[in-house]
Amino acid sequence: MSDSSWLIETELKSKTVSLIPLRKDHAAALVQAAADGHLWELWFTSAPNENTVDDYVGFALSEQAAGRALPFVVVHNDTQKIVGTTRICNADGHNRRVEIGYTWYAKSHQRTAVNTECKRLLLGYAFEALAVIAVEFRTHWHNHASRTAIARLGAKQDGVLRNHQKNADGSYRDTVVFSIIDHEWPMVKKSLEYKLRQTRE
Repeated sequence: MSDSSWLIETELKSKTVSLIPLRKDHAAALVQAAADGHLWELWFTSAPNENTVDDYVGFALSEQAAGRALPFVVVHNDTQKIVGTTRICNADGHNRRVEIGYTWYAKSHQRTAVNTECKRLLLGYAFEALAVIAVEFRTHWHNHASRTAIARLGAKQDGVLRNHQKNADGSYRDTVVFSIIDHEWPMVKKSLEYKLRQTRE
């Protein structure tokens, strides 16, 4: 099975958020969401500004066309506003593996139920619809908030890729790799659903 036939564009919805396939006309709303907290100023994130958003969206859509990614915008159901973005990426249909990445949220929606619901939707889609054997997460060594959030999902740290990628300033980043594998998913799912019930009560 080719990756392009394996990854089928879809919409995912929960109580708080909807994950809608990314489109070019979402660019302005993404910049507006990233302006909440000036996220593009955080050197360890990938949030775009008005000068970089076209390339940001273009790359995501090219990865989708190549069968390697499913990029989404995150829409808050109460306001119907885009509050961030996330992506299934680095898809490997032969080995039944994907990564969840390129995730960021407007500052006012960080440390809320938004991230937990997004991850519950994406993990459920990956394990239950795509039948993957592993979902990977990667983050910058210095992005401690992201590392903590990934660990709280129930992902286990696989290791650190040192001098993994070059930053815009020419320095190299260390990348922390986490994963959840298929036999862990039922327990991770229960944990996420428990956390969401606690948030809503």
